[in-house]
Amino acid sequence: MSSAFDCRDEAQLLAGMRHSRQAIARGELVVIPTDTVYGIAADAFSPSAVQRLLDAKGRGRDMPPPVLVAGPDTLAALVERVPEPVQRLVDAFWPGGLTIVLPAQPSLVWDLGETKGTVAVRMPDNRIALELLAETGPLAVSSANLTGREAAITAANAQEMLGDSVAVYLEAGFSETGIPSTIVDATSLVGDAEKPVVRILRDGAVTREQLEGVLGELLEPEEQPGPDGSA
Repeated sequence: MSSAFDCRDEAQLLAGMRHSRQAIARGELVVIPTDTVYGIAADAFSPSAVQRLLDAKGRGRDMPPPVLVAGPDTLAALVERVPEPVQRLVDAFWPGGLTIVLPAQPSLVWDLGETKGTVAVRMPDNRIALELLAETGPLAVSSANLTGREAAITAANAQEMLGDSVAVYLEAGFSETGIPSTIVDATSLVGDAEKPVVRILRDGAVTREQLEGVLGELLEPEEQPGPDGSA
């Protein structure tokens, strides 16, 4: 049986945070507010919890969840290296709606799915999410919806889709933007690519123009449509 807490009420917020910490520790799922859309969260270092997250969404291991962190220092612990251009992105857009894909730290023992040795990391700009992350450590978090459905912008919206597959729902009203994070692939900055670039994998809260302002020519150019309209 799921529990739901209205975090706009201070008493419910405290109870909800306590129940959320306990649920994460048990390998269960929690729906949390973020600055983009609501997320379904699991302990990133519990393979069974991550699988539970994928099952709840109806998603396969070929679509591994990103990891949310409480601060930039945790990013450095999760990835092989933080290149200088990525540090610029972090300084400009964290906390906020930018997810960065980098090669994962090889020494970490975890299983997020078929990641091909990478991890997608974001620091959300939301007080409730950050407080929970500070207490639990990194969480695997994906948008709180069934695969193929619109991302939830309230916890109640998420509960309609996910039901009792989630142990705790933290309600904080409508999402600030309802726009998912932008995802960029910065893995070539770490390897030995002849011409390293940062690629946009998903358009979202941070615009191409904003990214260009930080990265300049390191941002892969946008594909121009051909004469027949094809990309």
